[in-house]
Amino acid sequence: MILEMKVPSPGESITEVEIATWLVADGDYVEKDQAIAEVDSDKATLELPAEASGTITLKAEEGDAVAVGAVVCLIDTSAEKPGGGSESSEKKEAVKSESKEEAKETKEAPAEAKKQAPKPEAKAETKTYATGTASPAAKKILAEKNMDASGIFGSGKDGRITKDDAVNAVPSMGTPTGGNRSSSRSRMSMLRRKVAERLVEAKNTTAMLTTFNEVDMSPIFALRNEYKETFKSKHGVGLGFMSFFTLAVVRALKMYPDVNSMIDGNEMITYDFVDISIAVSGPKGLMVPVIRNAENLSFRGVEDEVKRLALRARDGKITVDEMTGGTFTISNGGVFGSMLSTPIINPPQSGILGMHNIVERPVAIDGHVEIRPIMYVALSYDHRIIDGKESVGFLVAIKEALENPTELLMDNDVKRALEL
Repeated sequence: MILEMKVPSPGESITEVEIATWLVADGDYVEKDQAIAEVDSDKATLELPAEASGTITLKAEEGDAVAVGAVVCLIDTSAEKPGGGSESSEKKEAVKSESKEEAKETKEAPAEAKKQAPKPEAKAETKTYATGTASPAAKKILAEKNMDASGIFGSGKDGRITKDDAVNAVPSMGTPTGGNRSSSRSRMSMLRRKVAERLVEAKNTTAMLTTFNEVDMSPIFALRNEYKETFKSKHGVGLGFMSFFTLAVVRALKMYPDVNSMIDGNEMITYDFVDISIAVSGPKGLMVPVIRNAENLSFRGVEDEVKRLALRARDGKITVDEMTGGTFTISNGGVFGSMLSTPIINPPQSGILGMHNIVERPVAIDGHVEIRPIMYVALSYDHRIIDGKESVGFLVAIKEALENPTELLMDNDVKRALEL
């Protein structure tokens, strides 16, 4: 029996996918539920499992855009599983690659020999370069120009550099010196192309502005140093910065609900829940999974969810549903060493908070200079629905919560807030 495997729908509104990588070769025997391909949609990279066991026949090439519901391969379910002596797909691919390379070398060898053969027209070359000898006047002029005589055309006898040669010589402006100047070209994945499209869309369709502030992270450092080991041993997850920032954002969004809104045509939609998108770097590029109903989560709940989503993104198991929606985004460029940036809004959202690296800086405290761990934070917002007062007030509210977390985020009961 021949089974037609069709592209399943990875999510609502997705009409096609791209074959990123075949994990098996044409003619291989595959087991049911074995991953046979990685497919890119405009939202995520997903694995395509075999629907039955049998011999596979591929019907699409890597890089092909295939409509949802189209046949991508056939599986002959009546084929018997080969014995232990059969070659694996990896070995077949290696042999195939080696054969191609040998054929290529055989084919190109005569051409290479022909290419290296002396060209008759080479005898017509008449330009003579310096033999290293320059007249005294030419030496002086070249020294003033800080030029090397070896690269100057000598018009004198036996290639000697004359005064006129030195006067007319032009200093090199970045002439290649024989270093590697190769380049490569590769096709962007569908996910990467969609990210690029959305970033350009955000720049072109929103009135985006960015406001900045700085946060003294000393109180959070003190809390983490005192409770992180106990927190980890009890809950099995670290007490990171993301839980503090997430809960600070939840508090600020309740105070400034316009930041938790988005434009739909001529209407503004304001949400009474907080779904936080967190930008994480995955193997296929930037991914933005969503923490649902963050307003109902504790420090432990946020850390658990951040860890779960980050691991799924890293392992390529994140689903489209887990990256759909979101009312506000947090992006942490600080993990890569960013000091300051202007994050781009994740449409159709209206705001994004950028975290950055923490650096010890001298600051004025009660009239005295002290060294404190400082983080710059940035809020990019859509000025069409968020005014300057709301944007600045929102960022100040985050700063206040992070600099006084015990009172504003923990209700003056640290152990209860951390569930210790």
